[in-house]
Amino acid sequence: MIFIVVKYDVKPEFADNFIEINREFTEATRAEPGNKWFEWSRSVENPNEFVLVEAFDDDAGEAHVTSAHFAKGLDAMRPTLASTPKIVSRQIEGEDWDEMGELRID
Repeated sequence: MIFIVVKYDVKPEFADNFIEINREFTEATRAEPGNKWFEWSRSVENPNEFVLVEAFDDDAGEAHVTSAHFAKGLDAMRPTLASTPKIVSRQIEGEDWDEMGELRID
């Protein structure tokens, strides 16, 4: 599985609408074959920071980054950003979220 986390530093004037600005990109990516999840979160400490957690099947990453909606999504996002996003992208073992053994709730 390809596991990706991206941090976005958004210009303050776009922060409250950032999720909506990216809605079309988000929905198109979630509909891609091989997409496992594509989830946005907003920092509780910095209201201008958004974190995207996404995962794809091993063979689905290239189709994602070469898709028309990916290019369109980056174009829509670019003017809203204060700096270049930070990314961690790794191929990892597994197919989905695992349960946290240290905090099992029965």
